[in-house]
Amino acid sequence: MSTGAYLLLLVGMAAATYLPRAVPLLVLSGRPLPPWMREWLELVPVALLAALVTPAVLATPDPRAVGLARAELWVALPTLAFAWKTRSLGGTVVAGMLLYWLAGHLR
Repeated sequence: MSTGAYLLLLVGMAAATYLPRAVPLLVLSGRPLPPWMREWLELVPVALLAALVTPAVLATPDPRAVGLARAELWVALPTLAFAWKTRSLGGTVVAGMLLYWLAGHLR
């Protein structure tokens, strides 16, 4: 590929990344959102996190299957309880790391 083609590719990728984020901000800035939309938008980060974490916690990598005996699942459950109780992001990360480390040493 030529330098111009790489530059065009880079600009295209930047636009594809930036525009879907910028357009809603520009269109909705300064406008009051209806209560139902604010409530719905509050759930988006939790849904995305669950979609990213659940396969890593439940599924074995190869072959893809649900593995209920995985250490990741049994570490995630008390970590989730800790997060629910304390509402502390930093504490939850530390608790999860310590539990995962402990689970690795108990095997």
